[in-house]
Amino acid sequence: MGIRNWFSRKLVRQLEKRGLIDASLGGSVRLNGWFANDENILHSSDVYELLQDISNQITLAQIVVEDQETGKDITKHPILKVLRKPNKYLTGTEFMKLMVNIYLVEGEVFPFYTGKEIHIVSNVDAELDDNLEEHFKINGTEIPSKMIRHIKNIGLNHLKGVGLKQLGRDTLEGVMSAEKVLTDKYKKGGILAFLLKLDAHINPKNGAQSILINSILDQLEGIDDSRTIKLIPLGKGYLIDELKSPIDDAKILSYLNVYKKDLGKFLNIDVETYRAMLKTDLEKAMMYLHNKSVKSIMQNFEDHLSLLFFGPNSNLRLKFKINILDFVPYSTKTNIAYNLVRTMVATPDDARDYLLGFDRLFTEESMKLYISKDLIAGEDINKATDDSLKGGDDGGQAKGDSDT
Repeated sequence: MGIRNWFSRKLVRQLEKRGLIDASLGGSVRLNGWFANDENILHSSDVYELLQDISNQITLAQIVVEDQETGKDITKHPILKVLRKPNKYLTGTEFMKLMVNIYLVEGEVFPFYTGKEIHIVSNVDAELDDNLEEHFKINGTEIPSKMIRHIKNIGLNHLKGVGLKQLGRDTLEGVMSAEKVLTDKYKKGGILAFLLKLDAHINPKNGAQSILINSILDQLEGIDDSRTIKLIPLGKGYLIDELKSPIDDAKILSYLNVYKKDLGKFLNIDVETYRAMLKTDLEKAMMYLHNKSVKSIMQNFEDHLSLLFFGPNSNLRLKFKINILDFVPYSTKTNIAYNLVRTMVATPDDARDYLLGFDRLFTEESMKLYISKDLIAGEDINKATDDSLKGGDDGGQAKGDSDT
């Protein structure tokens, strides 16, 4: 850790000289504004919803440090404190959501660990040397490889990941354009086009005509509120008629219904299947999302963050643990709790605390393991029947036989 801190201090000084670190902000790495493209991918409601569902599930996971030698979880490791408060401008929740969203949209994300804080950095140049070692530079400043990880949503390139922006570019542009057309249309009260009828041909050299036309266009383009009404007085011989909108809502909605489904496929989700599950069974929907998308992302994050924090020779590993029971209805939880107790998997106190959220009773009976009388191994069925019959004639004798 001493060497790493030395690298950190040296790197911070270099970045300060180049103006990439603001000392007044406590040495936090200044990030450039992140936009997926000129329109910003997150303006698409469907993309935003799917990214939120995936990143929320990962953000809500409990992160622990696992000792792979003993198999035990370390819940008070210093690294967990870093993840809960990664830097001066992001909370742990915000940091994790940002990392997931950039990973999915861009296809790769670069967490940078100074030894005290962790940041997501942009504008990183990554390349392999002749020894197949990866080198990183931010605006020409080289970053020690021990302080940064290149987390890739791997496709067919070993050096770069592939994300939604690349995979679904054409689909995204079409969907976002269609959404924008409908939004603008109804934002401006449905008025999209007008025809100016003049008593003479439009002449670009006619100054009075040009002033009138430009004035009308300026007023129409200035409508930014659906409650706005524009009155345009005209002289004799001039008339404005409202045209039928050239935007066919039905066709655009039909287009969106077809192509919005494709957006989910780029995130490894079938949108129709997922939304159908959401309507009928939240648990199934969350498990579908978990198995199809979330699980592999978490494993990739575990691999890279473990190397970033602990190095390649450590037995420690970060683990993301999701309690899928968070998505189970309360009535189902009570049934699960009952069945766990009767099958001797959990005590009544376990069920009260872990599943139902009640305080433990800490009584002698509530801390015992119970087993239902109708759950007996097949090979023991004859013995159980004999013992039951003996108990019917002479309970004390049956108990004595059982003890011997």
